[in-house]
Amino acid sequence: MKTSALGRIALAAGIAALTAGALPATAHADDSKVERKTLPVMVEFSDASFQDADAVKAGTPDTYFGTGKDSLASFFTEVSRGQYTTVPAVEEGVVGPVTLPMTAAGCDHNRINTLTREALAAQGLVMGEDYESLSVIFPAQKTGCAWAGLGSVPGPYTWINLYGTAGGLGVLGHEFGHNLGLGHQGRSMCTDGDLVDCTSNGTSAKSLMGGGGPAAGFSAPEMIRAGWLSGSEAVKVDASGTYTLRSLHGAGEGTRALDIPMGEDRLVVEYRHAAGTLDGAIEGVHAYRVPKGAYGSSSLIDMTEANKTVANDAATDADAITAVTDTASKVSVAVVSSGGGKATVKVSLDGEKLTSGPSAGKTTDANPAPAPAPEHTGSDTDAGDGAADATEVRSGGSAPAEDTTDLAATGGGSNTAPLAATGALLVAAGAGALVMMRRRRRA
Repeated sequence: MKTSALGRIALAAGIAALTAGALPATAHADDSKVERKTLPVMVEFSDASFQDADAVKAGTPDTYFGTGKDSLASFFTEVSRGQYTTVPAVEEGVVGPVTLPMTAAGCDHNRINTLTREALAAQGLVMGEDYESLSVIFPAQKTGCAWAGLGSVPGPYTWINLYGTAGGLGVLGHEFGHNLGLGHQGRSMCTDGDLVDCTSNGTSAKSLMGGGGPAAGFSAPEMIRAGWLSGSEAVKVDASGTYTLRSLHGAGEGTRALDIPMGEDRLVVEYRHAAGTLDGAIEGVHAYRVPKGAYGSSSLIDMTEANKTVANDAATDADAITAVTDTASKVSVAVVSSGGGKATVKVSLDGEKLTSGPSAGKTTDANPAPAPAPEHTGSDTDAGDGAADATEVRSGGSAPAEDTTDLAATGGGSNTAPLAATGALLVAAGAGALVMMRRRRRA
């Protein structure tokens, strides 16, 4: 995948299986909030070092744990509605730089991980005891990595391939999304109105995991996978009826997603509307196919003709649904009304083909929700999903070797779609800042 003229960094299309032993994060207070002890480590090589290590070290704590809206901690606190965040494993917020006894060439992420953990163990920092998540940051000049970021799916490891002096969030949040068990969210084009005949094309743009950037947050099936929607918020539909949805990322109580049986798969329906720093450019009811209950592997259902490009560059609300039908499973969904912070959706599980708008009918609301409070745009664990969790590969010694498979990469892959609209995706913030390396896949 070549970087576009606008300098977009792409998502890698291939998602390997699952990997590298996800460790439980630490629950606090009434167990309603998970705080994952995260350890960013700056590493250098025998033949490559940071251009300005002091600047990187000064900016990294704010990038991961700062209170500003562009930090990893702030993003996860907002998108999970206070249920999940990252906290520093050490008082300084970052360790390093540590020089590894290896050259940079070859982008050997396994060896980087193993040697980093050995160096940390020598300092008395042990995975599972002193930290739950390891994020390795290294200079990119000589590595030849085909990716800008890499994350275990699910698992405790991220690799961030950096150089320079600027800052941001996109790749970092994306890789930590992989750690939660989320894959790259694709898009299914179903332009004839029936879900039986769909074509995979591009990414969703409705999630950080699908090219939408941090402002898109996560989609409803991903929120279900992460365990951030309660049973009353993600309603498992077992009868035909009319349902009221409030916005996925908005404040207050109410139903945020419908989880509908569709043969061996599930159909998840959400309503998106601007809330806090999220969804400022997304509006309307959206639907996702969840293959065999694997909520972390969902794909957006796109019924439109206007949004057919791999770049998914039509208006961000162009793929909001009005009515969808799956004749194979006799499931139909129609939007009765949508806008202003809530939507009314009719679901049929008995083969009735529904149409959108008031003609879809207004039966007694099967799941009423309170009217939403006004929501404003601007400066405002891990649930099982049917996909097998990974097992950490252990091999004797202080730092087990890691399997090279079961990882998801960001940037530099082929058959990819944009993750950010303009310029390089930036991964550090604050005084020092870091720039995400943009690389093309080498021949």
